[in-house]
Amino acid sequence: MSYEEAGYKVVHESDNFEIRYYEERIVIQARSKSGNSSFRKLFNYISGQNKDEKKIEMTTPVTVLQDNDQMVMQFYLPSRFNVNSAPLPADNSLEIATINAGYFAVIRYSGFASDKNFYKHSQILKRSLDNEKILTLGQPIKATYNGPFTLPQLRRNEAMYLVQFE
Repeated sequence: MSYEEAGYKVVHESDNFEIRYYEERIVIQARSKSGNSSFRKLFNYISGQNKDEKKIEMTTPVTVLQDNDQMVMQFYLPSRFNVNSAPLPADNSLEIATINAGYFAVIRYSGFASDKNFYKHSQILKRSLDNEKILTLGQPIKATYNGPFTLPQLRRNEAMYLVQFE
């Protein structure tokens, strides 16, 4: 099954990472102390539990990031939506947000999207960026592309950092 993926342009390639330029994107997001209930709430939103009762196709990636003491999980909305046309959430704990255009350094890895695997790869990416004197802006972002029934060796996961690049 093929899902719409957030579009980007690769602007720099290195041995183990690339830097991508992403245009502005719209997400539905959930904040929580732990990400456990967030996926279900976001899935319910795209399954039609929104104020328009509209089903919305799944897109990739699903991203998770740390924002102070909260975990933020995000589903990207299909490109046909903007902040004004996206169905409003019926669940008040969800919010529609804009991710500004910018440069993101990305390292790709397979296997489970466990915190341990993500932390390992985000540290590899951070060291590589430091070696190339590329400034990171904020915390690492976990991006997952496959459903839970995909074999681990076939999974696409990424660790990302917003970076200063030009």
